[in-house]
Amino acid sequence: MREVLLLCWRDTGHPQGGGSERYLERVGAELARAGVTVTLRTAAYPGAPREEIRDGVRISRGGGRFTVYPRALAALALSRVGLGPLRGMRPDAVIDTQNGIPFFARLATTAPVTVLVHHCHREQWPVAGRLTARVGWFIESRLSPRVHRGDQYLTVSLPSAEELEALGVDGDRIAVVRNGADPLPPHVAPGGSETRCAAPRLVVLSRLVPHKQIEDALEVLARLRGSHSGLHLDVVGGGWWDEPLRDRAAELGIAGHVTFHGHVSEQRKHEILARAWVHVMPSRKEGWGITVVEAGQHGVPTVGYSASRGLTDSVVDGVTGVLVSSRDGLVDAVDALLADPERRADLGEKARARAAEFSWAETGSGVARVLDAVVAGRRVGGLVPSGS
Repeated sequence: MREVLLLCWRDTGHPQGGGSERYLERVGAELARAGVTVTLRTAAYPGAPREEIRDGVRISRGGGRFTVYPRALAALALSRVGLGPLRGMRPDAVIDTQNGIPFFARLATTAPVTVLVHHCHREQWPVAGRLTARVGWFIESRLSPRVHRGDQYLTVSLPSAEELEALGVDGDRIAVVRNGADPLPPHVAPGGSETRCAAPRLVVLSRLVPHKQIEDALEVLARLRGSHSGLHLDVVGGGWWDEPLRDRAAELGIAGHVTFHGHVSEQRKHEILARAWVHVMPSRKEGWGITVVEAGQHGVPTVGYSASRGLTDSVVDGVTGVLVSSRDGLVDAVDALLADPERRADLGEKARARAAEFSWAETGSGVARVLDAVVAGRRVGGLVPSGS
């Protein structure tokens, strides 16, 4: 395998970029490190160059929220006749990232296509409006599986693989390669007794969008503040839902007890995690939940919803964190951990041990094995070991 094209609607520099974009870029960087020529085609956004090289990956940008798809397809088609922004590219394999809808790259290339799906979006589509939601879910649940019948699928967790099977995708062509994790930044001490805040501290690490349900974390703070003196919540991340969340904090009377940090550097993010007691992840839906591992690197257990599906893979319930089924359950679980330092420390240390199992080098190795099989005309199913 000499050359790979990655398609994704955003990159990690995009104001709304998140974990799914990080997965693809880290995989691309690992492939480039192994000598593969890697190109990422994605959307343009203010301040971003049309082209750049990052971590050995050539990034080509064009189009916006919706036009990124037809423009990427046009660029891919034109490249076959030596024209357009992707001219000169001859990929042996294409990864088509389906964030709700795919690029349908197989319509414009003869290279084998692997469809990357972090999770299905049934629960998120309503936020886009009734008509868009109906069209989007039809494309995701009916059209895409039909167009990609026979193609390789790639996902990040066993629950996401089960969702794809429910849409009619054969399990023997759904490969699962879990997320990796970056090492701690230099000069950041891993979480421990020296870094923890003296007063109880909760942390949420997330894009600020409705389906992440940060309001539930604010509710936890409001209901527990009276029984845990000095309780504070750090919300790390940005997004277009920032103002409604600030308004909700004011309505609950907790504005002075929550800090909205916005986007921060990697070092600052890990400094905040290192001082936290409990990581709260109230997201409605996750493919995996990379922040679970990042919190675990600091010995911080996660409390989240089992209905999010992906967390049932990244959190070992009762061992590295606690999964619940309701907002009341979220409040009760956080309350119990704040009140029980021995159990909190036990879960945190087991979360730290599990976090050490994940690296982007291993994730990249796993994806490379899937792509090598696809180029050879084979299909891969199930959890893919990342080692050689």
